[in-house]
Amino acid sequence: MAQAKGNGAVADTATLDLDTTAPVDDDGEDTVAEAIDADQIDDLFKDLKTLLNTVEKLQKARQDVGDIKPLILRLLDGELLSGEELEELRGGIGGLSKILKMYNDYQTALERAQPARTILDQLLKS
Repeated sequence: MAQAKGNGAVADTATLDLDTTAPVDDDGEDTVAEAIDADQIDDLFKDLKTLLNTVEKLQKARQDVGDIKPLILRLLDGELLSGEELEELRGGIGGLSKILKMYNDYQTALERAQPARTILDQLLKS
Protein backbone atom coordinates (compact mmCIF):
# COMPACT_ATOMS: atom_id res chain seq x y z
CA MET A 1 0.00 0.00 0.00
CA ALA A 2 1.58 3.28 -1.09
CA GLN A 3 1.20 6.34 1.07
CA ALA A 4 2.30 9.89 0.46
CA LYS A 5 5.00 11.18 2.74
CA GLY A 6 5.32 14.75 3.89
CA ASN A 7 7.98 15.53 1.29
CA GLY A 8 5.77 14.39 -1.61
CA ALA A 9 7.52 11.03 -2.00
CA VAL A 10 5.52 7.84 -1.83
CA ALA A 11 6.46 5.18 0.70
CA ASP A 12 5.38 1.58 0.42
CA THR A 13 4.12 0.61 3.85
CA ALA A 14 3.04 -2.91 2.93
CA THR A 15 6.48 -4.30 2.16
CA LEU A 16 10.09 -3.60 3.00
CA ASP A 17 13.00 -4.08 0.68
CA LEU A 18 14.85 -6.65 2.76
CA ASP A 19 17.96 -7.99 1.13
CA THR A 20 17.52 -11.76 1.04
CA THR A 21 21.26 -12.14 0.45
CA ALA A 22 22.11 -10.52 3.77
CA PRO A 23 25.57 -11.16 5.17
CA VAL A 24 25.94 -14.09 7.54
CA ASP A 25 27.64 -13.65 10.91
CA ASP A 26 29.79 -16.22 12.72
CA ASP A 27 26.72 -18.08 14.02
CA GLY A 28 25.41 -18.57 10.49
CA GLU A 29 22.55 -16.10 11.06
CA ASP A 30 21.70 -13.26 8.74
CA THR A 31 22.57 -9.85 10.06
CA VAL A 32 19.16 -8.34 9.40
CA ALA A 33 20.14 -4.88 10.57
CA GLU A 34 22.72 -4.65 7.79
CA ALA A 35 20.20 -5.86 5.20
CA ILE A 36 17.78 -3.01 5.90
CA ASP A 37 18.31 0.37 4.34
CA ALA A 38 19.18 3.08 6.90
CA ASP A 39 16.39 5.30 5.56
CA GLN A 40 13.90 2.47 6.12
CA ILE A 41 15.05 2.15 9.72
CA ASP A 42 14.66 5.90 10.27
CA ASP A 43 11.19 5.81 8.73
CA LEU A 44 10.18 2.86 10.90
CA PHE A 45 11.29 4.61 14.08
CA LYS A 46 9.43 7.75 13.04
CA ASP A 47 6.31 5.70 12.36
CA LEU A 48 6.59 3.96 15.74
CA LYS A 49 7.05 7.28 17.53
CA THR A 50 4.06 8.72 15.70
CA LEU A 51 1.98 5.72 16.75
CA LEU A 52 3.06 6.13 20.38
CA ASN A 53 2.24 9.85 20.38
CA THR A 54 -1.12 9.22 18.74
CA VAL A 55 -2.06 6.55 21.30
CA GLU A 56 -1.11 8.88 24.16
CA LYS A 57 -3.21 11.72 22.73
CA LEU A 58 -6.17 9.42 22.12
CA GLN A 59 -6.05 8.08 25.68
CA LYS A 60 -5.81 11.59 27.12
CA ALA A 61 -8.78 12.74 25.04
CA ARG A 62 -10.82 9.77 26.30
CA GLN A 63 -9.97 10.67 29.89
CA ASP A 64 -10.86 14.32 29.28
CA VAL A 65 -14.29 13.40 27.96
CA GLY A 66 -15.00 11.20 30.94
CA ASP A 67 -18.07 9.06 31.05
CA ILE A 68 -20.75 11.02 29.23
CA LYS A 69 -22.43 8.01 27.64
CA PRO A 70 -25.11 7.78 30.37
CA LEU A 71 -25.91 11.47 29.88
CA ILE A 72 -26.18 11.01 26.11
CA LEU A 73 -28.47 8.00 26.61
CA ARG A 74 -30.65 9.95 29.04
CA LEU A 75 -30.82 12.83 26.55
CA LEU A 76 -31.78 10.42 23.75
CA ASP A 77 -34.44 8.85 25.99
CA GLY A 78 -36.04 12.26 26.32
CA GLU A 79 -35.11 12.83 29.97
CA LEU A 80 -34.52 16.31 31.22
CA LEU A 81 -31.02 17.03 32.46
CA SER A 82 -29.88 19.50 35.08
CA GLY A 83 -27.96 22.60 34.04
CA GLU A 84 -24.74 21.06 35.35
CA GLU A 85 -25.37 17.85 33.39
CA LEU A 86 -26.07 19.85 30.23
CA GLU A 87 -22.77 21.73 30.61
CA GLU A 88 -20.92 18.45 31.14
CA LEU A 89 -22.63 17.01 28.08
CA ARG A 90 -21.84 20.09 25.98
CA GLY A 91 -18.14 19.79 26.80
CA GLY A 92 -18.20 16.05 26.34
CA ILE A 93 -19.74 16.21 22.89
CA GLY A 94 -16.99 18.59 21.77
CA GLY A 95 -14.49 16.11 23.14
CA LEU A 96 -16.17 13.25 21.27
CA SER A 97 -15.52 15.09 18.02
CA LYS A 98 -11.85 15.36 19.00
CA ILE A 99 -11.73 11.65 19.86
CA LEU A 100 -13.17 10.70 16.46
CA LYS A 101 -10.47 12.71 14.69
CA MET A 102 -7.75 11.23 16.91
CA TYR A 103 -9.07 7.72 16.34
CA ASN A 104 -8.72 8.27 12.59
CA ASP A 105 -5.15 9.53 13.15
CA TYR A 106 -4.49 6.46 15.30
CA GLN A 107 -5.72 4.07 12.58
CA THR A 108 -3.45 5.76 10.04
CA ALA A 109 -0.44 5.66 12.39
CA LEU A 110 -1.11 2.01 13.24
CA GLU A 111 -1.21 1.07 9.56
CA ARG A 112 2.01 2.95 8.81
CA ALA A 113 3.83 1.32 11.74
CA GLN A 114 2.98 -2.29 10.77
CA PRO A 115 6.17 -2.88 8.72
CA ALA A 116 8.12 -2.44 11.97
CA ARG A 117 6.61 -5.72 13.16
CA THR A 118 8.38 -7.64 10.38
CA ILE A 119 11.74 -6.16 11.22
CA LEU A 120 11.26 -6.61 14.97
CA ASP A 121 10.31 -10.25 14.43
CA GLN A 122 13.48 -10.77 12.43
CA LEU A 123 15.77 -8.84 14.76
CA LEU A 124 14.40 -10.36 17.96
CA LYS A 125 14.24 -14.01 16.92
CA SER A 126 14.92 -16.24 19.88
